Amino acid sequence: MPYLVLGVLLVVVCAAGSVITVLQVGDREPMLTLARPVTVGHVLTPQDLRQVPLSADTGTDVVPARQASSVLGQPVAYSLPAGTLLSRSVLGRPQVPPPGQGVVAMAVKAGQAPPDIAPGTTVSVIVTPGSGASSSAGSAPSASSGPWQAAVVGVAPQTNDQSSVVSLQMPTDSARQVAAIPSGQLSLVAVPAGGGA
Repeated sequence: MPYLVLGVLLVVVCAAGSVITVLQVGDREPMLTLARPVTVGHVLTPQDLRQVPLSADTGTDVVPARQASSVLGQPVAYSLPAGTLLSRSVLGRPQVPPPGQGVVAMAVKAGQAPPDIAPGTTVSVIVTPGSGASSSAGSAPSASSGPWQAAVVGVAPQTNDQSSVVSLQMPTDSARQVAAIPSGQLSLVAVPAGGGA
């Protein structure tokens, strides 16, 4: 008899566990994430999106998969990596640069940057005093003279003097420092994203 009671109790516990599991799974809802990286201003297509099951209270701003049609055809305001949860706050008019960041342009000639540099590349900006630099420029660089880490956001075609204009996004103070350095005295080194400057 005790075994029968124990068996019935075990069945009740298992049944209760199944009900709880079903209820918890029932609270999950497919949400939208980015299936691939997107750049600022990119207009969302079905290929950019994928669904992941998340708790329904993940965040009021996160877009449920059932509302995918409401975001298709909309631009993203920022460059975002794959896997980012899609929220309403990242949609809309492009925000370039983001708060706290600046974009600086620098002319680079052959040998001052990798030839295949492209938007999205992470670079380290290095001061390399050129022939036009004064003798004092040959001294050791100060802490405020780099290197700086930046993201390439644009590359203009070569001009008549065989220079390319590379637009770099970096913290505002760093962008001001780089802009103050004479043309021809900077070089770019491609580095891993998130790596040191």
